[in-house]
Amino acid sequence: VQLQASGGGLVQVGGSLRLSCAVSGRTFNSGAVAWFRQAPGKEREFVAALRRSGGYTYYADSVEGRFTISRDNAKNTVYLQMNSLKPDDTAVYYCAADWNIILSDIRRGDAYDYWGQGTLVTVSS
Repeated sequence: VQLQASGGGLVQVGGSLRLSCAVSGRTFNSGAVAWFRQAPGKEREFVAALRRSGGYTYYADSVEGRFTISRDNAKNTVYLQMNSLKPDDTAVYYCAADWNIILSDIRRGDAYDYWGQGTLVTVSS
């Protein structure tokens, strides 16, 4: 299984970016895919997750209403649409996947078995 994250870049405050997480080697037919981020000097934090069953989505309070996680089943890809970006959103963004994760663990990074390589998002003021 491989996760390939892409779409990061430099954007001004208030701008938008869309990150992609392409999953290969296994179909996203159960469990969840999530996005985490790690800013310089800070710990990794949960950003958003999407459960395969029911398509339920979950967001960190800091991104609720600005970020949207979605999927394209035909492409086995999960997206993170980021709008109204702020300097505090600057971080390396990682996608993660697990096919057996339970709901209570969906915001925990250590509950995911598979990780992408990260993509850098820089928001300039």
